[in-house]
Amino acid sequence: MTIDQLRAIALAALPRMFRADENVHVHCLRKVNGEIRPEGVSQRYTAMTLIGLATENAHDARMALSGASPADVCDALIRRVDGWTNLGDTAVTLWAARLLGCADADRALRRLKTLDPVNKPHPTVELAWTIAALTVGGDASPDATLAHATAKRLLESYRTDARLFPHQPNDAPAPLLRGHVGCFADQVYPIQALAFYGMKFSDTRAINTSRGCARKICELMGRAGQWWWHYDVRSGRVVEGYPVYSVHQDAMAPMALLAAEAACGENFDEAIELGLQWLVRSPEIGGSLIDTDNQIIWRKVCRKEPGKLTRAMQAVASSIHPAVRVPGVGLAFPPVEIDWESRPYHMGWLLHAFPASMSKRFLQLTTETSHDSARRVLAKPASV
Repeated sequence: MTIDQLRAIALAALPRMFRADENVHVHCLRKVNGEIRPEGVSQRYTAMTLIGLATENAHDARMALSGASPADVCDALIRRVDGWTNLGDTAVTLWAARLLGCADADRALRRLKTLDPVNKPHPTVELAWTIAALTVGGDASPDATLAHATAKRLLESYRTDARLFPHQPNDAPAPLLRGHVGCFADQVYPIQALAFYGMKFSDTRAINTSRGCARKICELMGRAGQWWWHYDVRSGRVVEGYPVYSVHQDAMAPMALLAAEAACGENFDEAIELGLQWLVRSPEIGGSLIDTDNQIIWRKVCRKEPGKLTRAMQAVASSIHPAVRVPGVGLAFPPVEIDWESRPYHMGWLLHAFPASMSKRFLQLTTETSHDSARRVLAKPASV
């Protein structure tokens, strides 16, 4: 398995995830009784997919959109933006519009300002997307003052001892029993956004924060290359590892770590390769989430449990004390289930992380862990 093969799967999956009559992507493809069916629609996932397609050649991008151009699909998104109330949807749409050079990008910017990322209680990831949207594309920020203020809010939420970000910024209300928990997304999007911001404005604090959090998630990585899901932002420890999402392995972690490298010069290739190796062959299921027969990548490996029971139990237990965990969950609820779902943003972020120019950088991945990777795995202390 190579990066080129992963890219090819992403480009093959995307036309099945696009509703050409509405210029929008579905929420997901789901396998039910052996049949893969589309479900719902998502403006957010459409914008994220367009970000990934922004670096593809015109032919491949149009094929992924059933013949439409990325700019036309983005224009259709922007025409809907005035009624949106979600900062995240608006931010990723502005991000896509700036990368694609859409003439009406300022319309998305005006809506983003109305949603007030500096003062209102938006989640960490949405602040990060806002910073990315205000710093990518072109030579000048469309609103440097807003970028500085949003970056300041995000930087002030960083827990310097744990080197992690919480789910909500420090000045926003947090759930009593889950306020100490930050998820993987709460780390990777700030790593990426602060790297972008630091490079755009030569901000040393932003670059150092991006690097510090990048180092931390690599330290906490699982023995077989799993990017774990929930962290305790007080202690810097893993609260609960599962589920492990495929999008984290081949897209979100790589795009964040490669952005951090561009900003600070530190190389994170070993962690990226090990994460990809897990996706190619996951020890929990003795196989892979990469489905070459159906040209799709399935969503996650998760525990065999009712709902989100384990995550809830571990969040409550760790809220009592950072060292407290519910014992025996691995035996009671083994991580052997596959979520037979695939979402278009995964394909978009994969292309964003690994544009064609990046495809030759990483070693070919095999269905067996390489000797070098095995030595790294065996030498790595347990994180969970």
